[in-house]
Amino acid sequence: MSDVLAVAEHRRGELRDVSFELVTAGAELAGDGNLHLAIIGGDVDAFAEELSLDGVDTIHTVAEGDEFNHDVYVQAVAALYEELAPTYVLMGNTVNGLDYAPAVAESLDIPLVTDAIGLENDGGLVVTREMYASKVESTVEVDADNAAVTIRSAEWEPTEAAGEPAIEAFDFELDESRVRSRVTGFEEVGGGDVDITDADVLVSVGRGIEEEENLELVQNLADALGATLSSSRPIVDNGWLPKDRQVGQSGKVVTPKFYIAVGISGAVQHVAGMKGAENIVAINTDPDAPIFDIADYGIVGDLFDVVPELIEQFE
Repeated sequence: MSDVLAVAEHRRGELRDVSFELVTAGAELAGDGNLHLAIIGGDVDAFAEELSLDGVDTIHTVAEGDEFNHDVYVQAVAALYEELAPTYVLMGNTVNGLDYAPAVAESLDIPLVTDAIGLENDGGLVVTREMYASKVESTVEVDADNAAVTIRSAEWEPTEAAGEPAIEAFDFELDESRVRSRVTGFEEVGGGDVDITDADVLVSVGRGIEEEENLELVQNLADALGATLSSSRPIVDNGWLPKDRQVGQSGKVVTPKFYIAVGISGAVQHVAGMKGAENIVAINTDPDAPIFDIADYGIVGDLFDVVPELIEQFE
């Protein structure tokens, strides 16, 4: 039995998906212990209502700022840790999480394990991670009574069932002299015309498309489905699509309702970014392609024959 403190994430007024996954991971890790959920900054009351989920015992709201701030998060999490004395602290393995998690671990003098894809607590914390570009799974036995962990997005199912946690405002004395930065605005960078992580349906294209001019065919399929076009890394490396369209370990992690992989073999680096999709459809000429190992539906055939047929049917 262990008490767990999980830290929710939000951006631009919306909770991130990893917040709901942290509830699942935290409840599993806590077992018969208590799961505390921290919400720092933003519309804490609205976020607390949305995160009143099964498995959460207490939500602690910290009304400091509107957006993520490294210095505020480090101080707030450290103060909560001192107040609650949890065994473990869980954070997202995200841009924000990796920004402040090391500083939290350092300030609390506890070990940090990043990018967890599995957690066990049987007399001690055991963390499952992937190594060598996701080709190998390793287990890390934490030789300490307390630890901080960041969890990979889309590895745990998000908790959806409602609960009735206590909601408490947490006040602490913020040291303003240690807050050395403020978020003043957001600016989208190159090619940010669409966020593939928000798409319900993704049509993703791989090296099987052969030539850049053939992208139009797959784009037509996406248009027929009302879907968003994404890709594997080779397409981005060739300069055929911008970086923000890349799915995979070095791209974005996506969890759409439908993911249609066109001419994608299913390398582990790509699979790491899309295996959380609810339904996976694969189109490939090679019946032994690894993508079929995780696909719910598979079509063995030449994409240049299959895709036009699909477009005709959907139109």
